[in-house]
Amino acid sequence: MMESFLPIILAFGLMFLSVPVPICLLAGTFLYFGVLNPTLPMTSIIQNIVNQSMSTGMLAAPLFIMAGAIMNYSGITARMLDFCDCLLGHKEGGLAYVNVLLSTLNGGMCGSATADAALQCKLLVPEMEKKGYPRAFSTAVTAASSLITPIIPPGVPLILYGIMTGVSVGKMWVAGYVPGIMLCVGMMVVCAIYAHKYHWKSGRESRATGKELLQATLKSALALIIPLFMIAGLRTGLFTATEAGTVLIIMAIVIGLIYRSLSPAHFKPIMKDAFLSTANIMLIIVSACGFSMYLSWERIPQLLAEWMMSVSTNKYMFLLVSQLVVFVLGMFLDGTALLLILTPILYPMAQSYGIDLLQFGMIFLVNLYCGCLTPPFGTLMYVTCNLTDVSIPEFCKYGWAFILVMILVCVIMAIFPQVPTFLPNLIYGV
Repeated sequence: MMESFLPIILAFGLMFLSVPVPICLLAGTFLYFGVLNPTLPMTSIIQNIVNQSMSTGMLAAPLFIMAGAIMNYSGITARMLDFCDCLLGHKEGGLAYVNVLLSTLNGGMCGSATADAALQCKLLVPEMEKKGYPRAFSTAVTAASSLITPIIPPGVPLILYGIMTGVSVGKMWVAGYVPGIMLCVGMMVVCAIYAHKYHWKSGRESRATGKELLQATLKSALALIIPLFMIAGLRTGLFTATEAGTVLIIMAIVIGLIYRSLSPAHFKPIMKDAFLSTANIMLIIVSACGFSMYLSWERIPQLLAEWMMSVSTNKYMFLLVSQLVVFVLGMFLDGTALLLILTPILYPMAQSYGIDLLQFGMIFLVNLYCGCLTPPFGTLMYVTCNLTDVSIPEFCKYGWAFILVMILVCVIMAIFPQVPTFLPNLIYGV
């Protein structure tokens, strides 16, 4: 029995030694199929991995990554920043609110937490520091708010979870709106508390006039309708989730040309960014496909589900234990890699407890990215701290409050499944 878990032990052991995630997963796969249970020829294993990674559904991820890269060069983010500043920039702590709101709006376009965090570290952190905000707080709010991005449609993690579990990607997208808005509101409350305590300045000298607000709205109107158009297109059957990526690329190019901010010179950096991001994710996906074969072959999810059911038949106990594991692992490992490793293990267990996969998916994703913000090795925490030259202890001084917000949202979704499921059931039917 212990032999069945040796590939898992090997994979996670190598990860904690800082070996690249794809190599860890492939090592576990080849240990099982090459040494422990060599019943299938290795060529069959490789063919199966390639076939899984070449499915039409998998095409959605690189398409949306490409769309996000085009968005970053098409002037949309700058216009969204002006729009957010007009709405909230005049309030005490206004730039902190702008930071959170911009990430929320970017979620409907970019879909990548790391890309959003890197962009806002360049755009907003220096501006916040000029206004008297501590650099550590500016970094913490930037890192935390960027975690809203993959939760708001069309975040790539929503697509990957939907493909792996068989849940409609359209439903996953709709399910992300309420938790995303809850995270946005909760983080703004944290910003308000800090701003009131330290009396941080607003971004604007006075409230935006009606004319300024109207101009900012018109400038960003094309970007604001993108998420609505995506959901409407999926719901009406105008396009599939994979086709939606192509539609978004075309819309991003058209909007960039209308704004006159996209030029042929941007083509090379766009392709480079999209290629590197896609290569990184696809390498993890391919290795995770092989690891999933081992998990299915040994019935690991079923065995763990039976063990959990023997310990407790209470679904809340399962949610508590499973999400504690996800949270702890998220402190050490990349979020996308964990999503691909843990989803095949945990979602059959959630089904055995009668938990709606939409509810479980949203709790899982929010908790997963919460771990990326948490010491000792939270990946996004390190990315933002390196970009802004802030130490980890300084970051944690302000970051803990945002972590509590994410945990609270997970608890609310666990207790009230209607929070993530109400909108999908309303739009798509139960």
